Amino acid sequence: MVNSLTLNHGQLILPVFLPDATFGAVRSVDSRDLAEAGITALVMNVFHLMQRPGSSTIAVLGGLHRMAAWNGPIVTDSGGFQAYSLIRNNPKQGRISDQGLTFQPEGAERRFQLTPEKSIQLQLSYGADIVICLDDCTHVTDSPTEQRRSVERTIRWARRCRDEFDRQLERQKRFTQPPLLFAVVQGGGDLTLRAECAAALLEIGFDGFGFGGWPLDDQGQLLSEILAFTRAQIPARFPMHALGVGHPVSVVTCARMGYDIFDSALPTRDARQGRLLAFTADPQRPGFQLAGDWFTYVYLPDRKHIKADTTISPGCTCFTCRHYSLGYLHHLHKLGETLALRLATIHNLHFMARVMDLIRRERETLHDHSTRDKAGRTDGNRAGERPLSFD
Repeated sequence: MVNSLTLNHGQLILPVFLPDATFGAVRSVDSRDLAEAGITALVMNVFHLMQRPGSSTIAVLGGLHRMAAWNGPIVTDSGGFQAYSLIRNNPKQGRISDQGLTFQPEGAERRFQLTPEKSIQLQLSYGADIVICLDDCTHVTDSPTEQRRSVERTIRWARRCRDEFDRQLERQKRFTQPPLLFAVVQGGGDLTLRAECAAALLEIGFDGFGFGGWPLDDQGQLLSEILAFTRAQIPARFPMHALGVGHPVSVVTCARMGYDIFDSALPTRDARQGRLLAFTADPQRPGFQLAGDWFTYVYLPDRKHIKADTTISPGCTCFTCRHYSLGYLHHLHKLGETLALRLATIHNLHFMARVMDLIRRERETLHDHSTRDKAGRTDGNRAGERPLSFD
């Protein structure tokens, strides 16, 4: 299992949660707030960035890191899911072909084209630390014909992305620490297609992989079996990104399957709506585990918080909880004060960062136990005990 990634903008400790900075910003907070909350990396989206502020503007402003005043790693998503949600649900806005995407979002003055090659070119020009291949996204309920077409197209696009990535690195020769290139495993709910896609992408060769497709079913339940199966198709030496997974329980579940990177707009969107994440007990207390009812929601509009002179979450050390009471946050939210959005977002992001710390601690404990068990078996064999069989 991978513990960290060496990137151009620093060492990324895994597992990690990345808030969505889709257009180059996490709503309601700035780069100092993010660092204060314990966030170490961001995810941005080339599909949206190429429209706003536009690639030429990003270049003039010095690339994504300088533009956003963010010194940590940035992952750029290619926009496969955005194409799915925009075009598949509204064919009038564009089309998906073997060549790539052609689309004109509502209100846009012109049409845009995004091919696998252009996606790579843009992500490299933006200064991304991890570049993600353009993929053809589906929903788990799409037809077998659609799933088959998606997998075949995703594999072809991944090969084109790999070729363009290598061509650009050879041509530019400017990367002291080249970005990593991730491919996305598609296949919907068809395990055979998932395995086929993973095998083809492994053969092409990438630095890491992502779980492709919406990770929830029509009832909003995590596709646990499909996620676990997909992770099992990729050797543990490769990091894997659970794209779009951000609910705390889902993050913990996927991390235990071996996923290393998570991103979602859910924690920040919840914060802006006054729905705050809270542990049910101080996670620093002995015996605390990410099991059972380990977290809950605190709803800022609830009248019961009017005079609550407490922190949002037990033992929370985020900037918000160190300086402000839950009662004051309720007051700000009731007023519609924009400060409430900032303080709530800082708290929810800090909560997610703490969850990642707890998962890392859990992994280290399991690794230590596994190491001791292996050492015990070895010692026992030396002492003349019957060797264990792993057949």
